Amino acid sequence: MDPRPHPWNRGFEWHDHAGPFRTLGEGQVRDYERHGYVVIPDLVPADVLAEATAAIDRFDARTEAFLRSLDGERLMIAEAGAITFSVHLAARLPVLRRLVTDPALTGIAADLIGPDVRLYWDQAVYKKPEKPRRFPWHQDNGYAYVEPQHYLTIWLALTDATPDNGCPHVVPGLHRRGTLEHHYVEPLGWECLDDPPGSVAAPVPAGGAVVFSSLTPHLTGPNVTGAVRKAYIVQYAPDGAERLEGDPSAGPPTARVPCDAADRQFPVVVGGRPVR
Repeated sequence: MDPRPHPWNRGFEWHDHAGPFRTLGEGQVRDYERHGYVVIPDLVPADVLAEATAAIDRFDARTEAFLRSLDGERLMIAEAGAITFSVHLAARLPVLRRLVTDPALTGIAADLIGPDVRLYWDQAVYKKPEKPRRFPWHQDNGYAYVEPQHYLTIWLALTDATPDNGCPHVVPGLHRRGTLEHHYVEPLGWECLDDPPGSVAAPVPAGGAVVFSSLTPHLTGPNVTGAVRKAYIVQYAPDGAERLEGDPSAGPPTARVPCDAADRQFPVVVGGRPVR
């Protein structure tokens, strides 16, 4: 079935980036524009990665304990022993505040969505080996509809991400259509596609990242290994972006919420230049 546009997605046009590019190479940018993603295998140094992972591990342990205290050991799509989410860590951990403002990451945001960029969201996602399961094909903009529709995800691998432990898989090219219509799959989350042809795996070593658009359909596969797959997801949005609220099936948005919460959606690029 051909995917349909989201009800609020009207008249979307994808615009390629003119440059100049300060962090990414011309070929990387063109691959990103054509396919909706690019793999950067060596983004974060090993010592920085180790410090960040140790800090996130402590938060994940709390998240896991909290989920195990609940009836059914789950909350929305998070489930103890399966998949855990620890959110807004950059606002609480100095090591992650330094990481999300590091020019290695924010320079990518400047090249792809600049010249003025804010942190939009950050979360750790740990996929456990105890209860392997699939994650639905979705776009990030299908979870919370943001305008401009195109913001940026840097999916940072804290451990090697492979097809066996749940690396990202993407559907190249569909990002150029804008946000697609999603439906909720209980208990897995929002879904916009069902087994699409042409999907590709995007494995990445620890310290590397898969960089993709909020409009790129993607999922992470089940973890069928004996170890936890650890990732830290950092998302950047253009300054001035707004989150739309309302029921898309009922009509136009009922509210627009600026993505500028002072404690966690702070500027990281101003005038094309990363700020610390």
